[in-house]
Amino acid sequence: MVLFRRARKAAASARSTYIDVTCQARMMRNLPRFLPKSPWNSARLLAERVAQDPTGLGLLYEDQKFTWREIDYKVNQYARYFQSLGIGKGDTVALMMDNRPEFVYVVTALNRLRALSALINTNISGKGLVHAIKVSEPKAVVTGSEHAKTVLAEVGKLEEIPADRRLVQMADPGKRAPKGLVAINAAVDEQSTDLPSGLSEPTGGEPMCYIYTSGTTGLPKAAIIANRRWVVASYMFGSSLMDASSKDVIYCSLPLYHSSAMFAGWGAALSSGAALGLRRKFSASQFWDDVHRFDASVVVYIGELCRYLLNQPPHPRERSHRLRLATGNGLRPDIWKPFQDRFAVPLVREFYGATEGNAPIINFEGRPGMIGRVRPGQCLLRCDQASGEPIRNAQGFCEQVKPGETGLLVGKITKVMTFDGYVDKEATKKKILGDVFEKGDQFFNSGDLIQMHGGGWLSFADRVGDTFRWKGENVSTNEVAEVLNGASGVLESNVYGVKVEGADGRAGMGSLNCDASFSTDEFARYVVDKLPVYQRPYFLRIQQDMRITGTFKHQKVDYRSEGFDPSKVKDPLYFLDGDTYVPIDDNVYSKIQKGEMALR
Repeated sequence: MVLFRRARKAAASARSTYIDVTCQARMMRNLPRFLPKSPWNSARLLAERVAQDPTGLGLLYEDQKFTWREIDYKVNQYARYFQSLGIGKGDTVALMMDNRPEFVYVVTALNRLRALSALINTNISGKGLVHAIKVSEPKAVVTGSEHAKTVLAEVGKLEEIPADRRLVQMADPGKRAPKGLVAINAAVDEQSTDLPSGLSEPTGGEPMCYIYTSGTTGLPKAAIIANRRWVVASYMFGSSLMDASSKDVIYCSLPLYHSSAMFAGWGAALSSGAALGLRRKFSASQFWDDVHRFDASVVVYIGELCRYLLNQPPHPRERSHRLRLATGNGLRPDIWKPFQDRFAVPLVREFYGATEGNAPIINFEGRPGMIGRVRPGQCLLRCDQASGEPIRNAQGFCEQVKPGETGLLVGKITKVMTFDGYVDKEATKKKILGDVFEKGDQFFNSGDLIQMHGGGWLSFADRVGDTFRWKGENVSTNEVAEVLNGASGVLESNVYGVKVEGADGRAGMGSLNCDASFSTDEFARYVVDKLPVYQRPYFLRIQQDMRITGTFKHQKVDYRSEGFDPSKVKDPLYFLDGDTYVPIDDNVYSKIQKGEMALR
């Protein structure tokens, strides 16, 4: 029996290795074309699609369908329009628009001109929006009519952008451009569909676009996405991870300003010949209708999207589809199998990778809870888990963690695994660790804490800064949130640490979205039973709507600053007094701050 179990385990390991190696090999076959000086970019990939299958389906949006030739014609029209504005090699156009075909056309047209697009997060405004536009130094700003007023209110403060370069794409029927913005639909439609003249061959190192960090810990940073990075990532998703072809439709409801949609959506479609099905914005209630409308075979997820689907009432079409794969990042272990089982999704392939990073990881085998296995050049360093600062030995070098331990993920910077950095050179320097294992080496600092498991398997633990210390112990916010999500009545939880007067470290606090069955008494019994003292959320905030970024990441910075102060928070607040949660009013808040109600 022991020998049988060993043989079965060895066979499973061999199969797992075979799947991993086979998927990697599919991508490696294409890599020679995309080495640093290679002339490939998104526009050249589009030309290849047209040459191979001009009438093949390339893009679906609402009830519209576009072939590769039609997409190419439209890209040429946009390229010619931008040429008429004097925009060419090295110039930038800022783009703020919801998902729609025009987004794809603008980005690819600029890439055809060897210009680049700055993909602005549609959820930012005010100071953050002005900063995001200004750092890209654009020659023009293009927006969708849905964001016209927001852009107009802020772009007017940028004197370096003339009024006739503040442009609006009037894609919504019946919408007019506000005064101060110029509608460009008609001007684009008047352009020839022929390839623009005077084009020159691109290089792999040229920037294709800027993709911005979320800005949850400060102003967003513009990450430089070179042609090489974009094309290699596109093949990694389309050919390797998805094994996609012209028979596939990739459904993407994630925003195109984010790397997951640009790489695993548009990039994967271009590189493989699959069609891309776009939705304007994610809708949990309409998700399965879209999957059917587009006849999708692959869906792209991120963050808590899968949790939102699970929290929806049953949908008559949620199992009757032809999906063969869901791929994305951030699918937590507590909902991995429930998501697959309820929605009849045969395979989930989780991936990990920072937009600007050089340490991509893929879980080809679909092992629940894992992001994949460690790759050459990737390391997990011993570090202070609260600050993320690497711990160096007596010789001044870093050390790697062992299986069962958590460390800081870093990726060695090489000519192939590059780190192109940010527009802000100082921000770029801060992400590079030097003299890690020997003098002169350089590694990209992911800022993520990853746990090492046997066989080189990895799982996401937390972001540096989200982990906090309490009662002398490190507390992983993700680990605690997964436990809280299992409590009766809890639909979603966001865990973070808050300062308490006179106490060392930070105490745990949970922001909860609950249904009508939630009971604080029952929840208190659950917390006391399931979590050790140092991991328990001493404070609760009950919310109808959770604050999230445009890519479904939980906002924590504002929550931490608001804490449990009832003068700052209008949501119901509770304090774990012993083994019971009591409401926090001004009197209770005062007693906690004075140490009259202890955190035990």
